[in-house]
Amino acid sequence: MMLKFSRKTLLALEAVLDIAYNARPDPVQSKDITKRLGIPQRYLEQVMQQLVHEGVLKGVRGPKGGYTLARERRRITVAEIVRLVDAADDDDGPISDLGLRVAQPLWRDAQEAVLKELEGVTMQDLCIKAESLGVKRGGEAPTDFTI
Repeated sequence: MMLKFSRKTLLALEAVLDIAYNARPDPVQSKDITKRLGIPQRYLEQVMQQLVHEGVLKGVRGPKGGYTLARERRRITVAEIVRLVDAADDDDGPISDLGLRVAQPLWRDAQEAVLKELEGVTMQDLCIKAESLGVKRGGEAPTDFTI
């Protein structure tokens, strides 16, 4: 079994990465993000508003509006996004004495070890990796040879 991020956490991470990778020079529109990620727009908007509220993203209004990073992509870590989204989704957890005093601290320590590792990974790092893997940017149209 592996440590897993929640679906919401992975969505937030993918959305911020999508914006970091595609927001040049214009903001990235949520409809484009949902199309690339294959998710409903209403689900994405909840996550995006949380990230705007927490200062990771900026919402830009208007016809060419959308989302941009609130800071340079080298200043946004994967751990920051995970902590922001997971903090909002924190459940009650175990209620037994063993769970509270033994299992829960063990799980918390394991999560902190993972987050400590993710502190060293920025959106810049992930964008560089995407470029090296040849991932197309959202604005790049596939070559079309039809006349």
